[in-house]
Amino acid sequence: MRHPLEFVHVDYRKRFFIMFLFLTLILFAIFRVLDKPLQTDYAPSGIVSFELAGTTQNAAHIVLTWTEEAVLHASFGLGIDYLFMPIYAFALAFGTLLAAGRHSGWLKSLGAVAGYGAFAAALFDAVENYALFQIMLGAFDSSYPAVAATCATIKFSLLVSGLLYAVLGGVIPKKTAA
Repeated sequence: MRHPLEFVHVDYRKRFFIMFLFLTLILFAIFRVLDKPLQTDYAPSGIVSFELAGTTQNAAHIVLTWTEEAVLHASFGLGIDYLFMPIYAFALAFGTLLAAGRHSGWLKSLGAVAGYGAFAAALFDAVENYALFQIMLGAFDSSYPAVAATCATIKFSLLVSGLLYAVLGGVIPKKTAA
């Protein structure tokens, strides 16, 4: 299986990874600031608590207990997240590509799967955000909380798996020819 970014010349892969990682970290810092007003007793993890609310009752309670400022922060953050999605997906995909380039066989193929997983995570994130916007617009009594929680769970699973592959694949020694 070929990695989705394998077409990028070897000389540019690390540069692209560093650039997308830098942009990811900048946006992540912005999200940390936006998330502060969203952290309440009922939503201790801020937007993540909302993403994983899962039920109409939990989602409604979170939104209804947020201040007006918190709702603005959440709305702005969800909007910026659409910019963040391709950036973090490319950062993670380049990270998995660099790790996969150190190996062969099944370990290299696993890197290709992780690379596709990075882009799939962004797609699940987009669907999740749509559902969260609908909830914030008042669609409390709907399947949107369950859709958002399911998409968030899949997204986080794919991101953590890709991150683990990139880190472990980068530190596992290269197999040298004997």
